[in-house]
Amino acid sequence: MTRNLDPNSPVPEQGVVTNRFRGWPAVTLQGGDLRATFIPQLGMLGASLRWRGRELLSLHGGLDGWLAGHTTGMPLLAPWANRLGSLAYRAGRTRVDLRGAPHLHLDPNGLPIHGTLLGRHDWSVARVAHDSDRGVLGATFAFAEHPDLMRSFPFAHELEVEVIVDDRSLSVSTIVRPTGRVSVPISFGWHPYFRLPGARRSDLSVHLPARSRIEVDECQLPTGRLSRKPAAIIPLASRTFDDGYRLGRSRRFRISARPGVGAVQALAIEFDRGYAFLQVYAPVGKPFVAIEPMTAPTNALVTGEHPWVRPGEQFAASFRVSVEPA
Repeated sequence: MTRNLDPNSPVPEQGVVTNRFRGWPAVTLQGGDLRATFIPQLGMLGASLRWRGRELLSLHGGLDGWLAGHTTGMPLLAPWANRLGSLAYRAGRTRVDLRGAPHLHLDPNGLPIHGTLLGRHDWSVARVAHDSDRGVLGATFAFAEHPDLMRSFPFAHELEVEVIVDDRSLSVSTIVRPTGRVSVPISFGWHPYFRLPGARRSDLSVHLPARSRIEVDECQLPTGRLSRKPAAIIPLASRTFDDGYRLGRSRRFRISARPGVGAVQALAIEFDRGYAFLQVYAPVGKPFVAIEPMTAPTNALVTGEHPWVRPGEQFAASFRVSVEPA
């Protein structure tokens, strides 16, 4: 039997519980002091990440906003992340016209943004388990079974997401497996909105490794120019971000608070080799910082700058979020 979730209520010893989060069926995983709640029926949305009862995600706009197509919490953006530069693209020999396609979300310039899976109810929970001191959730989405989605991305595939929570870290792995005879272009990403409890924006800094900034035009589309940036610690007090980067060898980032502020000193975020690109989003006046793992740059389906996965193979990418207590 499911129950309404109190974010501070204990999870039974097995470390995994099914419940309801704001009226929606959810799965909560706990490993030691860290607990994460995902809602498979809302596009595998990560709705909460708490360490010792303190929330580390911003769920601004709530679930109603998410259902209306606005990103919040920790959402998966697929089959493309960020925006496309037109209402048509060609991937390999396949040309796709997006005009009139269902489930498109458009930015203020009328460009398709964040894919078509926001809030989809069709995810299947494949596994929930507890192993020693960690909880595990596995869920799948059979993309090819939905003609409405194939209209805008006609590449048959299955998505699998595995979430693992242990004492101080959350790991999220995403796998794409072709289910037809055609290779699948890879352009997905995640958009986690992180916050440090008790810290104001003026208390926060973003730590970035050496990288190349992707220059963009007035529509936030890449121009093809890159500018190299050294590793840096950047205070957020008077700085905003909506910047894309091509990553180098180091794919480790931190969001830190000024010493003595709050119970969490920092969040460390690390990407594996599947995520070769990063988007950082921290708009003016907002208390969150989005450190977004991206498998391809913005507009990749139009420019062709994306990986492929062939039938019989799979593409996997993962990221890890670790808590550094004060």
